[in-house]
Amino acid sequence: MNAAIRIGALISGGGTNLQAIIDACESGTIDGKMVFVGSDNPSAGGLKRARDHGIAHFVVDYRDILRRFRGHPPESRLPEDFNLRDCLCKQHIFPGDTPVDRVSDFLKSRAIAESELLIQMARHEFDLLVLAGFMRKLTPYFIDRVNVPPERLRIMNIHPAILPAFPGTDGYGDTFRYGCKVGGCTVHFVDYGEDSGPIIGQRTFPILPGDTLEGVKKKGLEQEWILYPECVQLVARNKLHLVRKDFPLPDGGIVCRTIVEIDP
Repeated sequence: MNAAIRIGALISGGGTNLQAIIDACESGTIDGKMVFVGSDNPSAGGLKRARDHGIAHFVVDYRDILRRFRGHPPESRLPEDFNLRDCLCKQHIFPGDTPVDRVSDFLKSRAIAESELLIQMARHEFDLLVLAGFMRKLTPYFIDRVNVPPERLRIMNIHPAILPAFPGTDGYGDTFRYGCKVGGCTVHFVDYGEDSGPIIGQRTFPILPGDTLEGVKKKGLEQEWILYPECVQLVARNKLHLVRKDFPLPDGGIVCRTIVEIDP
């Protein structure tokens, strides 16, 4: 029998996916335990959920940090182990034609906030970090300090669309406005891009002619609350494996991707 995994979570809002994972842990559906909940938002409703379940919790107020350092993050506040060149080379959040100064300021200011997150997280031993509505882009600085060793992906996210379609912050809205007949959600590991990491699981639902955007979001959330705990349990049961595979392209070329394979 596998030992129960220790799960940390980062949230920004109400934390309904957080609640689904907590409930699954407490019911035994997930062989694991939530060991901390962190937030970038002091008003996040999910913090109360953590308190109600006796889970350690903390806040790193991104808004305050970014307000103080916007446009000129002081070099003296940067983490000692921050390497701007390394982060610039690795990040795939911004398009290649984005001005370097803009990308650099983003990476520096986020590293200041992320270093505070890492300090708080270091107080708790954890095996998996779940992003449960955490509305902040993570930089290579943070990702590399959680994924140790580098090939061990330990950050999981849920996205409100069937990736790779509609990455970004409004997946259900983008799906609805495009006129899609099917919507869905995706759980994936986090990499250096935006919603571009290896896919773990997906669930879908029909979008009917009379559906509203609010109705689509409601359907999507219902699927999220099923999918996310299922994917966390796959980690707990050690059923996920990252594999590098070559795929042929129509022009005769080859693309190599890291994908998730799931044991039966």
